[in-house]
Amino acid sequence: MIRICSVLLLLLAPLARAQDPVVPDATTLPDATAIVPLAAPAQGPLQPFVADYQVYREGKPVGDATLQVAKLDANRWRVDLGLRGTRGLVRLVGLNIEQSTLFDVTDGRYRPLTQSTVRHAMFSGRKITGTYDWNTHSAIWEGDVKKDRRAAVPLQDGDMSALLINLAVIRDAEPGKHLQYRFVDDGRIRNHEYAVSPELEKVTVDDLDYNAMRVTRVRSGTEETILWVSYGVPTPIRMVQRKNGEDVTDLRLVQYTRSQ
Repeated sequence: MIRICSVLLLLLAPLARAQDPVVPDATTLPDATAIVPLAAPAQGPLQPFVADYQVYREGKPVGDATLQVAKLDANRWRVDLGLRGTRGLVRLVGLNIEQSTLFDVTDGRYRPLTQSTVRHAMFSGRKITGTYDWNTHSAIWEGDVKKDRRAAVPLQDGDMSALLINLAVIRDAEPGKHLQYRFVDDGRIRNHEYAVSPELEKVTVDDLDYNAMRVTRVRSGTEETILWVSYGVPTPIRMVQRKNGEDVTDLRLVQYTRSQ
């Protein structure tokens, strides 16, 4: 068991609005000292793991989460994320979200096969399922999806769901590198671009130091995403997302276990 008291944010919808949140400034997340890297070590191959997180809002814990990557057979994998609200108004309105993507690895790419999102609430719920057909190069979503997102979406090689983009950033990040992905999820297509800082940052958590890369999503309109990744850690150390300058969602990695 590996214990890391650090922070992870995943690409999720913001938590329920309890009040206008205090939006952290990117320059304060975290207080770090720049370290010039000597060389970029190669990231290891994708491995199964289970990770536990605590969900924060405005610096206060409001729930917990579990992220799992499982290997199903020689070429197929599944990544699952579940969030559970446990405190205050967030619990009352129902912070209960489950996301899952079944995928394979083709020519080094994470290729989505099916995707699902389930949101639970006290008096209502929402379920969306998507199917990526690589024979016809099209994807379609069913269930509680908006009317303007029900038409088939044309696929291109390299297209990924939100969860897979998180894994791809971990795989691809190198100091000073520019990353580009095409997000195809929930009936939408978006270009995601990330800039990796040229220097590593020393992030100290308790008595442990981590040399992390700051990865910032650029040209994202009203959305802002900043994350820190470190060699040898299968998930981001910290990731912060906000939309229209509000509704911060913050997941802090508590521990993770690798499996075979």
